[in-house]
Order: sequence, then C-alpha cells, then structure tokens
Amino acid sequence: MTNNDEDPEKSQLDSDYNNENQFEKNEEETEGVSTILGDPKKAIVKLSAPIMVSVVLASLNSLIDAIWIAGLGHEALAAMGFVTPLSMLLIGFSGGLSNGALSIISNFIGARDKKRADNAALHILLIMIIFTVAIMVSVGLFFKQILLTIGAGSTVELALQYGYVIIGGSIFMMFSTVAYGIMRAEGNVKKTMYAMSLAAIMNMILDPIFIYNLNMGISGASLATMLSLAAASFLMFYWFKKDTYLSLNLKNFKYSSKLVKKILSISIPSSTEYLIMSLLVGSMNIILVTVSGSEAVAVFSAGWNIALVSVILLAPIAISVVVVVGASIGAGKLENLNIVQNYSIKLGTLIAIVTAVITFIFAPYIAGLFTYSSGTAGLSGLLTEFLRVMTLYYIFVPIGSVASSIFLGIGKGLNYFMANVIRQLLLAVLFAYVLAITLGFGQEGVWWGIVIGNIFGSLISILWSKSYIRKLTTAKSTV
Repeated sequence: MTNNDEDPEKSQLDSDYNNENQFEKNEEETEGVSTILGDPKKAIVKLSAPIMVSVVLASLNSLIDAIWIAGLGHEALAAMGFVTPLSMLLIGFSGGLSNGALSIISNFIGARDKKRADNAALHILLIMIIFTVAIMVSVGLFFKQILLTIGAGSTVELALQYGYVIIGGSIFMMFSTVAYGIMRAEGNVKKTMYAMSLAAIMNMILDPIFIYNLNMGISGASLATMLSLAAASFLMFYWFKKDTYLSLNLKNFKYSSKLVKKILSISIPSSTEYLIMSLLVGSMNIILVTVSGSEAVAVFSAGWNIALVSVILLAPIAISVVVVVGASIGAGKLENLNIVQNYSIKLGTLIAIVTAVITFIFAPYIAGLFTYSSGTAGLSGLLTEFLRVMTLYYIFVPIGSVASSIFLGIGKGLNYFMANVIRQLLLAVLFAYVLAITLGFGQEGVWWGIVIGNIFGSLISILWSKSYIRKLTTAKSTV
C-alpha cells in the first residue's frame, strides 16, 4: 500500500502526479535548499531575516508615494486611496501565483525532484503572462466606471491620472511578485532582498523628481513606482538566466494539465487575499464616505498604508512558514508542522508587540509626515488616533497569518482563502458597520471594527489550523 493510499491528505501534490511520467530527479542542493530542508526553527529565522529587510523596503513604495502625494492636498491623497483597492486587485493574481510557487515548488524541492520544480516555475510564469494581459484589458476598459462606483466623485480625474500608469505598468508589478515567490521557494531570499531594495531606493529618488521637479503631479508617483519595479524585474530575469537553483529554460518545459490545475487550485484561492484586502478597503471607504466624508477616506488611506508597513514586518514569517511547511510535506516530516506553527506565532507576536509600542509612542510624529501641507494639516489628530487604535490590530495578526500560511504550505488553498475571508473581511466589515452606522460611532467605529474583527478572526483561524494538523499527524501515526 502506498503512502497516498494510506493517507490521501498527507500530500495533495504527490497524489496529483501518480499517473504521469516522472521527471528524472536531481538532488543538487544550494545553501537555500539546504536551509529549507534542515531544522525548521533555524529555517524560519534564516529565511525571515532577509525577507523582512526586502518586504519592508518594498512596502515603502506605497508609503513614500503617500507622503509625497500628501503635499498635493487631501483630494490627491483620497484619490490614491480610491485606486488602492484596484491596484491590490491588479496584483492579486500575481500574488496568488507567488503563493502557489512557494507551496508547490518547495514541495517538489522537499521531495528532491528538481526537474518538476523547474517545470512548475515555468508553468507559473506562463499563467502569469496570460492573466496579466487579461487584467490590463478588463480593468483598463472600465476603470473610470469602477472609480465612480466606489465613490471617487470629485477626485476621479486625479485617481485616473494615478491609476492608468499603474495599469500600464502592471506587467512589471506582476512579474516581480511572481519572481519573488519562485526565488523564495528555493530558499534564495537574499536575491529577492537585493531586487526589492533596488525598487524601493529607486522609488525614493524618483518620487519627488517626477511629482514636483517635473511637475507631473500624482501621475509622477505611480510612474516612479512602475519604473522601479521594471528595474527589479530585469535584474531578476538576469539572475534566472545565470544564477539560481531553478532553471527557467524552455527546454525544461513539459505541459501538464494536472500541474496547471494544481497551481490554480492553490493560486486562485490565495490570490483572493488581495481581492479580500481590496474589498476591505473599498467597503471601509464606502462606510467612511457615508458617516464622515472624503476627509475620513484620506485619513484611512494614509493610516492604512502605515498600518500595512507595520504589519509587513510579520509577512516574512508567514512566507517562511509556507516554504518550510511545503518542504516538510514533500519530505514527509509532518512532525515539523506543529513546531513551525508554535515557534512562528511566538516570534511574530514578539515583533508585533515591539512594533505596536513604537507606533503608539511615535504616532503623532508619523502622522506629521502625511499632514505637513496646509491641505492636510487638519487631519493630524484623526490620523494619530487611527494609528494608536491599530496597535491592537498588530498584536493579533501573527496568530491569524501563521494559521493561514500553514494551510497554504500544505496545499489547501481553499482553507487558506476561507480563513482570510473570515479574518480580514467578513468580521471586520460586520463590526465596522455595526459600530460606525448602527451604533453611531462614526469613523472611530470603523477603526475599532477592523481591530475587533481581526481578533475574533485570528482566534478562529488558529483553532482551525491546529485541528487540521492534528488530523494529519494522527492519520500518519495510525499507518
């Protein structure tokens, strides 16, 4: 009896390929591959550190844009806020494919099957190109109508100036996101750090030049971001040709419909994380327009960008969890799952507490970065209040994000999707609506709704993931 017959839940990836011709195995290892196949605790730390540097710098792109755009007035800042859900949707598919790469490629590497890992990476890039074209056309054709539907109103022209550049350069946004996932899946986190650092530094330099020196206004901010991502994309493309464990040579490509289905079964549910976030932002914008007006949207736009930068400190741990869990599943080391989950939550919570304390203390000064112009000076107090409320949000993020990442590493894309919907959308919108509109707390009700929804959602996610791990390990022990 095979392992898949005894325990069909143990490895969803392997079962999909039982009837296919197997590629010749190649057990050549790099430092990154050795890391993800070694001690799980050490792997989490070793992978997380470079990823933390890179994602923090990369997340500064939107934060830096918001700081410079704030100098154009609160309407420009609000316009950026209305484009945010759409840009998040735009990168959603590439983010999902990146997550698919983390799960599937690391699983093949854990099974020491390099050629299938190469083939999976090529399939993922092909799907990315197809989706990029489809998204550029569909979103571009209806962009103005979408903006008006979500309440852009008088800011619609500014939003169009900012957003059309984002749509036009989406190929670089999507390729870079997918490439990061492929490199991280092989444990090659240093190169992603270099590429993302390049993009962030370029954006810092180009933003003020394009926005003010060249008088391009809000469109200059999005152009600076796209050019920065283009530079990072070309750098990674060069590395794929010369210096990575995985080989993205077309001669390694062997089309597999089952592989495509497996990629999509993980990528589509996980890509909706960005859809979930865009729906959250869009829903909050609608509630805020109803209870307070465009100034509240401007506060939320700036404050949410700051919150995302703070939360991004925890993203490297979640990414590392997916890679290590995927490799452990491929290697048949199910005992690593509880170790990875418990250790990652402890590490993430420690980082979250430190971040929350720093944010609470320095909230007025952080708010000052976005309220230095005469058009935004009146928002300083409201933005400070938002930032301090969000410190409670930070503390529970590690519990929910690690729980979701466990599902993704195992290859259970639907479970990942449902956990994120509950934690990041349904409960947050429900509590925000009740507190802001039903109970009449206004925009403060929106802030607290996000926090309370995240707390309850994170607790549900962790209980669910622990139950699933227990099911897998129990099934293995009875074999």
